[in-house]
Amino acid sequence: MPQVAIFMGSKSDESTIRPCADILDKLDISYVFTITSAHRTPERTATLVAELERDGVQVFICAAGLAAHLAGAVAAKTIRPVLGIPVTASSLGGMDALLATVQMPPGFPVGTLALDKVGARNAAWLAAQILALHDPALARRIMDERQKMIAQVEEDAHTL
Repeated sequence: MPQVAIFMGSKSDESTIRPCADILDKLDISYVFTITSAHRTPERTATLVAELERDGVQVFICAAGLAAHLAGAVAAKTIRPVLGIPVTASSLGGMDALLATVQMPPGFPVGTLALDKVGARNAAWLAAQILALHDPALARRIMDERQKMIAQVEEDAHTL
């Protein structure tokens, strides 16, 4: 049973969003990773949200560029947390996607992360933290990974 759904607006976003899936794998969190579009396949998007909610998905992560309405379209169909990753896909350097993702009407929030791969990584970490509210074993895995990050900084400082 998947706990997280990762939606991308386009196949071209995969290399940017893959780090999100990698972190979920590392934390042993089950997920669905697929493509759906707020504009090109709105019916597919709505159907996926309904089906995945029934299957137990607790957090939706949505990545899109340009007009970036995918996270908002998902937020309109669920009250589960929706995390948005704006993707740089135009000459505007991702600002268009960032604004489209962050500027949601009251009552339909999207937790908006950073652009591109950093946002993808942090979306996974934030989804994990949300799930860890009711999963002490996951909370421990998150803390263990943080300790590894701290140790790496210490090691890097000593070897500089």
